[in-house]
Formats: sequence, C-alpha cells, structure tokens
Amino acid sequence: MPLAFIFDFGGVLMKTADYTPRHAWDDRLGLPHGSIEKVVHNPDSWVRAQKGEITPDEYWADVATQLDISSDDVRQLAHDFYAGDVLDASLLALAQKLRDDGHVVGLLSNDSLELEAKLHRLDIHHLFSPLHISAKLGVMKPHPDIYAHVRQSLPHDAYPIVLIDDRIDNIHGAIKAGWVGVFYQPNLDIQPILYRLIDAHRKKIG
Repeated sequence: MPLAFIFDFGGVLMKTADYTPRHAWDDRLGLPHGSIEKVVHNPDSWVRAQKGEITPDEYWADVATQLDISSDDVRQLAHDFYAGDVLDASLLALAQKLRDDGHVVGLLSNDSLELEAKLHRLDIHHLFSPLHISAKLGVMKPHPDIYAHVRQSLPHDAYPIVLIDDRIDNIHGAIKAGWVGVFYQPNLDIQPILYRLIDAHRKKIG
C-alpha cells in the first residue's frame, strides 16, 4: 500500500530567499527591519484570512490601515512582500517522483484564499491531490479537525499519512492525529528520510 505525503507550502515548498524587498518597505516607511513582516503576518487579520473569515481584499485593507498607506501602495506591497520568495525545485522534483512511484502527494497549507490562484500561476497545482488550504476549510493547523478532514479526503482511509511541515506545533498536531511528522528545516535532505519511511512501511506489511 502506498503512503500519503502531505507537504506544507510556505517555509517548505516556497521559501523566502531574499528579504531585501521587505526591508525596502521598512526603510520607505521609516520602520526597523522586520516591522513590515510583523504587520503582514499579524495575529489578527492574517489569522482571520487564513481561516477564511475575511477575504484577501479585506485582509490587505487592514494591513493598509495599520501601516497608514494608500490602497495603491498596499497593492504594491502585496506584490513586493513575496518578491524574494523562491520555489524549492528539488522538493518539487521529489514530490513528482513520489507520485510517479504510486504514492499520494498532497498539500496542506495555512494560507488565505489567494494561495489557490498562486499555485495555478506557478503551475504546480497539478502535483498535489488532495490540495487543502485552511481558508477554504475554515480551520488551521494544528487544530485536530484539519487533519481529520485531510484523512477523509484521501482515496483510502488506511493510508499512512506523513506531514512535511516547518512548524513544530503542526507536526505535534499531526502526530496526535495518528500521522507521521517530518519537521522540515532549511537544508534538510528530506528524500532519504521519506524513503526510509517507505521502506519501513513495506517491511511492516510484508
């Protein structure tokens, strides 16, 4: 029986490699470096956007209010904020290899409704099935309901499920749900880890 590998997006498949565009906005607004990031990822409207409680437009309007910038400026900020992000080509190749080997490869991300369109623009949406975004589910990792929803969406409920995520609280939530958790960190060579899990599962089922 194949395994189900569920990847996180931000911090795993997509990484911030260059903070210059974000720091440029800090400088423009006379703020210490890192301030823009704290506002964009604020614990109120950003969390509500990730839960689907507000639309992306409402979320960015709140960011504009917090920073006291115009709607035109916040549209530019929304573009610039992610300009230093890059896809991890090696992980995408690994995801494709796992699919080719017959495993289920999915995505589970805490993000706003904007992520779905981004995945299509990046032309990687086809790699992941199931594909789950917290804003569409109304719940975020590490809430138990989100792991239950993913399991129910799999074609067979007996799949061993492996979450690859860069937040330890999400990993703990997955383990509590009966999954296997792989705590992803920068420069981690994840392929041998995943294939050891595959080999261990094959030996277990004989």
